[in-house]
Amino acid sequence: MVKILLERKNVNPDKPDNDGRTPLMCTTSGGHEGFVKILLGREEVNPNKPDNNSQTPLMVASTLGFQELITLLQSRQAKAPAQPEA
Repeated sequence: MVKILLERKNVNPDKPDNDGRTPLMCTTSGGHEGFVKILLGREEVNPNKPDNNSQTPLMVASTLGFQELITLLQSRQAKAPAQPEA
């Protein structure tokens, strides 16, 4: 289902919810490696985007001990575009 939605042009895979949690943050916190890989494959997904508590997906993966996700997120972060300072 997630893959089908992400294949649509009108779906924003980096849109946060009311708590600032993006789909990447949600799939990371759930330990869903397959979904994390799909999301990281989308150029518009920012792996460094913090939620409203200033937590990033990498911080969550580290806290929960998801080593595979830590590795995936770190490899994508090296390719992520620089974000403007707020």
